[in-house]
Amino acid sequence: MSTVTKPNHIGRKISRIRELKDMKQEALAQALGTNQQAISIMENSETIEEEKLIEVAKALGVSVEAIKNFSEEGVFNYFNNFYDNSQGANFGSNNTCNFNPLDKLMESVEKNEKLYERLLKAEQDKIEYLEKLLKAK
Repeated sequence: MSTVTKPNHIGRKISRIRELKDMKQEALAQALGTNQQAISIMENSETIEEEKLIEVAKALGVSVEAIKNFSEEGVFNYFNNFYDNSQGANFGSNNTCNFNPLDKLMESVEKNEKLYERLLKAEQDKIEYLEKLLKAK
């Protein structure tokens, strides 16, 4: 009895890493100097040329090995063992996770703070404008 193994679908791995990094296809396309349709085609491809894979890895901020050895199980192991530094975060043999979820959280907090500051400034500008209108009457 033979068992059928899943092919090493590089495009699907790129897609999952991109999604875990909360990156849209458009953003990856822009980083690679291409369009969203090209990214969609690439993510549906089982294999990708090595040169292109190097570019994609750089754009995603991970190593080529992290893409090649990526697995959903590895991601779950990473988060389940996050508290235990001795275990590491293996996506495959001797390859560790190249992004920190806490860094991602801090980026989100910083973006929200900047958005809040811009909204607050816009409201202050509106109030100032309305006060000028009232004084002019």
